[in-house]
Amino acid sequence: MSQKDIHKTFPVLYSGEQIQARVAELGRQIDADYYGQSVVLVGVLKGAAIFLSDLARAVSLTCTFDFVAVSSYGKGQRSSGAVKLIKDLDQPIEDKNIILVEDILDTGLTLAFLRSLFERHKPRSLRVAALLDKPSRRLEQINADYVGFSIPNHFVVGYGMDYAERFRNLPDIRLMPPDAPELH
Repeated sequence: MSQKDIHKTFPVLYSGEQIQARVAELGRQIDADYYGQSVVLVGVLKGAAIFLSDLARAVSLTCTFDFVAVSSYGKGQRSSGAVKLIKDLDQPIEDKNIILVEDILDTGLTLAFLRSLFERHKPRSLRVAALLDKPSRRLEQINADYVGFSIPNHFVVGYGMDYAERFRNLPDIRLMPPDAPELH
């Protein structure tokens, strides 16, 4: 499927411009909440990498990055329900302000798993930034402290989010139609 076909069949939910404006607002909120302090932005790979990059540029505080990788989706559109840690943190987080950066808060299973894991390391604070929040699918009672957009129960791609590792590079967030043509 070509980029041209995607633009015809995958409708835009949020444009690149809307995303950038909202990320800038989130950056200002984080600056206010952590004024005079430093933060560690921990991105959940791979989906949050683009969001983390833009969010880091929107924050004027001293910040460092780290990444974790977990698996719960495989190559489909539905979570398997089992969360596995694939890549752990590279640095200690004890007594640090941690903002866990996720592309989408869906069932809550991944963030509940990571929150529990991180809390054992005694950070000074632990907050969650999610570009997208899909509350209708929540299985774990977890909320993000910083939310870009709340969305209905649709599968989305672009701006880091994928289907079978494809479409992460789209600058917009697009709805993937349930009857999307075979992807080659």
